[in-house]
Amino acid sequence: MSPPVAIITGASQGIGAGLVRGYRSAGYAVVGVALSFPSADPDESDYVAVAGDIADAQTARRAVDQARDRFGRVDTLINNAGIYIGKSFTEYTLDEYEAITAVNLTGFFHITQLAIAEMVDRGGGHVVNVSTSLVDHPDNTRPAVLPALTKGGLVAASRSLAIEYASRGVRVNAVSLGVIKTPDHDPASYKGLEALRPLGRIGEVTDVVDAILYLERATFVTGETLHVDGGQAAGG
Repeated sequence: MSPPVAIITGASQGIGAGLVRGYRSAGYAVVGVALSFPSADPDESDYVAVAGDIADAQTARRAVDQARDRFGRVDTLINNAGIYIGKSFTEYTLDEYEAITAVNLTGFFHITQLAIAEMVDRGGGHVVNVSTSLVDHPDNTRPAVLPALTKGGLVAASRSLAIEYASRGVRVNAVSLGVIKTPDHDPASYKGLEALRPLGRIGEVTDVVDAILYLERATFVTGETLHVDGGQAAGG
């Protein structure tokens, strides 16, 4: 029997790389999608890397085609790729607006449309959209309207798609992240943030992986937004 197959965007580093490891450890074959990959990231029997801009429809098509052609199916899509630019609303440039919407919304649209079509043909599947807790709990010390606009759109789309496709076996959920410590950021940039979280620490990549794998296994959960933020969205 062939293993289940997950497509993970933003897969080359940070949370995305952690998700690739987590899903492979859980017995999944994985198609990782990213703008570029390290040279030491070769295709393996249970993993294939697709390099390209997720905002490009052809990148989405290649990723879904690889999942189907190499592994025979698409069971899960994790829309992890995203751009975060935080600044005062009136200081955003048109280039920044176009860059954020291209990845956070257009990229989501292309690959999710293709993946859900494959899932419907197979009788089921699961989509997880990665959002931010700033959608629910804005912070005046960290203005971020464009990330909130685009990632908030993914939360709304998750609920809408969950209802639209529930009768066809496709679940759609979101995870809304707080501050997560990743190897690609300067450790000094997290200094002092622990005290601002109700749980008193910064999130780790493993916290995100565990939460998404929970949603993967929770087959009676759909249309849900799971906050992985140390209590930030609860008002802390």
